[in-house]
Amino acid sequence: MARQVEVDHNRCEGHGKCVLAAPEVFEHREDDLSHVLVDDVPEALVTKVDRAIRVCPRQAIAWRD
Repeated sequence: MARQVEVDHNRCEGHGKCVLAAPEVFEHREDDLSHVLVDDVPEALVTKVDRAIRVCPRQAIAWRD
């Protein structure tokens, strides 16, 4: 089953910790916010995304239902 992740831009402050945890999935853009690069997170990257969710200081990242 494909999993999707999202960044809540109302909470994101652009710390970039998600990019460090999972650069294949997140990027920091000129708007100073993090953005998701993939529609579906490959199973091989789920652990990295879980870490990105945990290290986000604003809890702005979550798995999409």
